[in-house]
Amino acid sequence: MKQNVGGIDRVLRIAVGLLLIILAASGTVGSWGWLGVVVLATGVFSFCGAYKLFGFNTCPLKIVKK
Repeated sequence: MKQNVGGIDRVLRIAVGLLLIILAASGTVGSWGWLGVVVLATGVFSFCGAYKLFGFNTCPLKIVKK
């Protein structure tokens, strides 16, 4: 898998994913809060299937030196 989630996007996904999991586990939000597992995984692995499907990429460009 080629990374397509970078920097700030990755940090936000991890933070929001953890928050949703905590809220779902405590019963504050409904069962939809367990979607935080998917959000967390996309941040940890730096890959989002929806980004790939729609052609998005938030990773910085790598400059190849010759």
